[in-house]
Amino acid sequence: MDTLAPMGYIKVTSVRMQGLLLILLAKQVHLPFIRDIQSTYTRTGLFGYWGNKGGVSVRFSFYGHMLCFLNCHLAAHMNYVLQRMDEFEYILDRQDFDMYNTPQVLDHKVVFCFGDLNFRIADHGMHFLRSSINNGRFNLLWNRDQLTMMKKKEPILQEFEEGPLCFKPTYKFDRFSETYDISGKKRKPAWTDRILWRIKPKATETEDENRLTSSSADDDEHPIKVTQEMYTCDVSYGVSDHKPVIATLNLEMRKNVETPLVTLTVEGHWSADEDATFTYTILENFESSTWDWIGLYKIGFKRASDYSTFAWVKDDEVAEVNTVTNRALSILGRLCTLGITFFQIKPR
Repeated sequence: MDTLAPMGYIKVTSVRMQGLLLILLAKQVHLPFIRDIQSTYTRTGLFGYWGNKGGVSVRFSFYGHMLCFLNCHLAAHMNYVLQRMDEFEYILDRQDFDMYNTPQVLDHKVVFCFGDLNFRIADHGMHFLRSSINNGRFNLLWNRDQLTMMKKKEPILQEFEEGPLCFKPTYKFDRFSETYDISGKKRKPAWTDRILWRIKPKATETEDENRLTSSSADDDEHPIKVTQEMYTCDVSYGVSDHKPVIATLNLEMRKNVETPLVTLTVEGHWSADEDATFTYTILENFESSTWDWIGLYKIGFKRASDYSTFAWVKDDEVAEVNTVTNRALSILGRLCTLGITFFQIKPR
């Protein structure tokens, strides 16, 4: 966060299962429009009892569109391709969210799936693999990539998209080097680490009739578009025997929500030498909670818990005037900003 905070990024939430970690960051300008945040995890290691393998996810509403990020670590080794598929489908089936319109991962408008999916390059010998990699002829290996092969057979994978694999296979390297495994095991290089995305397919007429609410007409008129600008790996990273994969994706969509749930307004001029009074208003179709609070943050805060001070909001008052005394709170004028947490207001 010391690197990302000066760039305007704030930690929204995170979920961890043993070594599997997913962190959601966002620019401050987007925070009022990130809502209904939920996370979950699924174990697949040791028959579902151990979390060394499995998936963690974060879902949320972004300007009214439902997005889900899923980080997976699937079964290892060349011959376990079918087990990897079973684990992937198990994760998708078992991950539930307390949302009536998006109870499962694939119900979301856009799903980003990534992680150590552990698919290998089949059939080719070590000499051919390394020769193709050293000469930059990655395309010679694509048709034997297990994930590419399974996409031709598995309908669920056919819904996911991925950019071309125009970078070195990211596994297995000797640590702190750019040399592939030279140990006795001599693991074959493979694109084990992947980044995929899925835009929810257009619903059939039968599915539309069965929906509690349908927005298919609006979705057709203003479809979401995902464009990949970059897909590569960082070979300079040496801490792991994997090289990290990086993708830059553009998400184009219509803003279905453009009004913040809460609006705060400072009355008059606010400086460090005077007390400040501000008012806040809440949209009529949202109810308050006894857990709602208003926080005072310094400019450049890194996460919601970085407030300088806070005040509880009375649940029976929709709008209220509060006085902030800067002498008692050591507020440094414009070095502070008023904000409200983005996860406490709940819809009626």
